[in-house]
Amino acid sequence: MAGELTTQGYIKHHLTNASVGEGFWTWHVDTLAWSILLGLVFIISFYAVARKATVGVPGKFQCFVEMIVEFVGNSVKDTFHGKNPLIAPLALTIFVWVLLMNTMDIIPVDWLPSLAALIGGESWETISSGQSHIYMKVVPTTDLNMTAALALGVFILMIFYSIKIKGVGGFLKELYAHPFNTPWLYWFNFILEVIALIAKPMSLALRLFGNLYAGELIFILIAGLMGVWQLPAHFIWAAFHLLVIPLQAFIFMMLTIVYLSLAHEDH
Repeated sequence: MAGELTTQGYIKHHLTNASVGEGFWTWHVDTLAWSILLGLVFIISFYAVARKATVGVPGKFQCFVEMIVEFVGNSVKDTFHGKNPLIAPLALTIFVWVLLMNTMDIIPVDWLPSLAALIGGESWETISSGQSHIYMKVVPTTDLNMTAALALGVFILMIFYSIKIKGVGGFLKELYAHPFNTPWLYWFNFILEVIALIAKPMSLALRLFGNLYAGELIFILIAGLMGVWQLPAHFIWAAFHLLVIPLQAFIFMMLTIVYLSLAHEDH
């Protein structure tokens, strides 16, 4: 597919989302579709395991799910110091959902876009010559809109529980009376704390996006420069990327737990 395209055009094609609308109301339909589909995969598969769970010797998939649940549960117990039944399910959802979205990075970059173009009625000659008009990014976490939406959800929960646990007055006092509880430094404290507060969701979104976007870009470069000979190099890079995929899901989950634990602390 890449043979008759410039490398620059090939990269641009693969980094372009399928979108509808204009301006602020532009919707990245590939990101939405794949994230919803993978979310359903998580819900349906875990629900099926929960329904068929046995007290005897578990099956392989049940054992795998139990290991994930136990791992996330221990992470919450070790990190979250408040009392909230929402945190463990939220952490499990974030970890598995982000892990599934990241794992889409392993699929060779031409496979699913080419399949989508064939389903869309384009001929194989059009697709292989690089003239396809079908755009599809299959890794939702390489879209900043997706990672920002996840981070925004965490940020809203942080603010909600900070106000719920500490009250409006306690929440505001954390902003203006920390770290220097001196009236003439309240203005300085407020600037520092607001910056620190806003930096939390921004770091969540940009860290996940940056790592997955960089990894996907390397996959695209491999495919664009090597054409049909991409698979050996693809799987070599994929083997290394197997470390990045779960690590980024784990980091996002742990930072979410930490931020919500801080929101539940009432000084």
